[in-house]
Amino acid sequence: MTRQIAEPVFENEVVTRSLVRFLEIPGLAGEFALITLDNGQDHTRPSTFGPGGLRSLSAALDAIEARSPRIAAVGVTGKPFIFAVGADISGIGLVTDRAQALALGRQGHQVYRRITDLAVPTFAFINGAVMGGGLELALHCDYRTLSSAAAAIAFPECFLGLVPGWGGTQLLPNLIGGDQAVKVIVENALNQNRMLAPRQAAELGIVDELLDSADFLAESLRWAAKVINGSTPVVRPSVDRGDAWDDAVARGRAFADAKVNGAAPAAYRALDLIELAKSASFDQGVTAEDEALADLIMSDELRSSLYAFDLVNKRAKRPAGAPEASLARKVAKVGVVGAGLMAGQLALLVARRLEVPVVLTDLDQERLDQGVGYVHREVDQLLAKGRLSQDKANRLKSLVSGSLTKDAFADADFVIEAVFEEIKIKKSVFAELEQYLAPTAVLATNTSSLSISEMAADLQHPERVVGFHFFNPVAVMPLLEVVRGEQTDDATLATAFAVAKQLKKTAIGVKDSPSFIVNRLLGRFMGEVSRIVDDGTPIEVADASFAGVAPMPPFVLLSLVGPAIALHNSQTLHAAFGSRFYVSENLRRIVEAKKPGIYSWDGGKQHVDPDVQAFFEHGAAPALTNEQVRYQVLSALAEEARLMLDEGVVLQAQDIDLAMITGAGFSFFNGGITPLLDRTGVAEKVTGRRFLERGVASVAAG
Repeated sequence: MTRQIAEPVFENEVVTRSLVRFLEIPGLAGEFALITLDNGQDHTRPSTFGPGGLRSLSAALDAIEARSPRIAAVGVTGKPFIFAVGADISGIGLVTDRAQALALGRQGHQVYRRITDLAVPTFAFINGAVMGGGLELALHCDYRTLSSAAAAIAFPECFLGLVPGWGGTQLLPNLIGGDQAVKVIVENALNQNRMLAPRQAAELGIVDELLDSADFLAESLRWAAKVINGSTPVVRPSVDRGDAWDDAVARGRAFADAKVNGAAPAAYRALDLIELAKSASFDQGVTAEDEALADLIMSDELRSSLYAFDLVNKRAKRPAGAPEASLARKVAKVGVVGAGLMAGQLALLVARRLEVPVVLTDLDQERLDQGVGYVHREVDQLLAKGRLSQDKANRLKSLVSGSLTKDAFADADFVIEAVFEEIKIKKSVFAELEQYLAPTAVLATNTSSLSISEMAADLQHPERVVGFHFFNPVAVMPLLEVVRGEQTDDATLATAFAVAKQLKKTAIGVKDSPSFIVNRLLGRFMGEVSRIVDDGTPIEVADASFAGVAPMPPFVLLSLVGPAIALHNSQTLHAAFGSRFYVSENLRRIVEAKKPGIYSWDGGKQHVDPDVQAFFEHGAAPALTNEQVRYQVLSALAEEARLMLDEGVVLQAQDIDLAMITGAGFSFFNGGITPLLDRTGVAEKVTGRRFLERGVASVAAG
């Protein structure tokens, strides 16, 4: 009975099959057994390992061992473009008790260990994306080749709230040393899940040979034959097991403190395991991995990560509130009003994704030339990096042009303005455009805070105006807030969502409301922090209060956003909602002094700018502690999120979380923001109820 409870079973698992071929390789005495990992899906769905996938791999090894007298070597590769990206994350959420979680870790170790224990040389031919448990599988092999076109190489577990639990914390440091292992397993993961490029992986020594993608498998097999017959020696540097290992772990702990401040356990458990790997046997290490993995699988932080993963990979593809896609109109030409940096970014993105003509307009030829020139320079850089062919680069450049007159938009189907954030200017731009455009052409605004309904109020066709709010930098940030004004019709909204999908953005439908989702919540966040500092709490104390909550300290975020933009947003929100949104006089002084923020960086070290310190005014209220600062700000966010839901700004808390993850970089292990407010008890204390039912982004009660 106990075994049945502990046996991991993932319902609806897309099983990754391990298909075996026995090959004759020139120069090799005996057969080369090649395992190909394939989940039977197209390349858009990566291969993952659940219990069924692990059993299939074990069965493949059974078949190989049955022919053992004839087998000279064993290799593992993946389906086109993908090796394997680890454990079945969606299935982990089905684990209901710690015994099952422990069994999952042990099953992975047992199957992978069979590869290590084979009596013949083993090879991983990493032909594409490889992450997590896929990379651990490769590390269990004796030798590794890597395609130069591999899209992603990483251990993302700490980003999600897990640890590499199938040998990674023991094998990687013993291959490349503790210092580099801390970077790959902990620091890269906590830096928004940073990936390694193929050349970086080769330079670190994670793989032995980097090969061109064109004939990767054939070249890998030839290389393997040379390794086996001794004509190509594989030499690896020795690993430093002295103080450098300990120093790296200590550095990792300081880094984790700065990023999460103890709010999520995964990074600390990973560092414990890397520390253990310095002296422990492999058996001791994997036993410790099993225990760590079991604890983390049953944690609220991991459940919040799985919730966030589901939002980004499922909800983002089916936006709530989007009209029927069949209502969308065809977009064959796009206009961009303005030629500044944001307009240039928009033009480049549209040209690359939609591959339709894009026309920019501005008031003078110099600005127009700068805007078009920006696009052309960016295309040239993509060409130089090998991300575009010469033909594609030429075609993209030819699609983007400029015009000093708006009549160039006469045949445009979709026009987006990116002019100064002032309602009178935007209304004037739209009024001028109407005389040139067809009645069905969509008028989109990239406003970050202004009313879509007011912008459209005086137009002949207000129904074709929609908010289309990008986040900066446009090419990098996934979120696109699609805002419906009071008179926006379904066809316009459907067209906006269709364009967002073509642009490969995460589109979230939003009701017209000041600052929409992200900027409203960030405005409340920054306003509350500013209130606390203006009242008397030191800047440094306030900034140190949000590790593990916000993606960066609030006054570092201020420098990134820009004080003028932050002040404008706070003034807009204060005008709309009153005293909940605080307008800082100190922030006003920073803007008037034309300072880029509160901090200066001298020699790479951050400190409060002496000029800012000189005019900064503090109140006489007692300074708050980190815990008091954090609680006051989280309470404000809980109140604001509940009001946004009550007002219908978004349909569900899931939309708030998806927006904060993709538009503001809030952590997966917090599930965005509302699971954190539930987990800390702030939601119930401030609003009287949770945002999400227990079990949605947390361990189910009982």
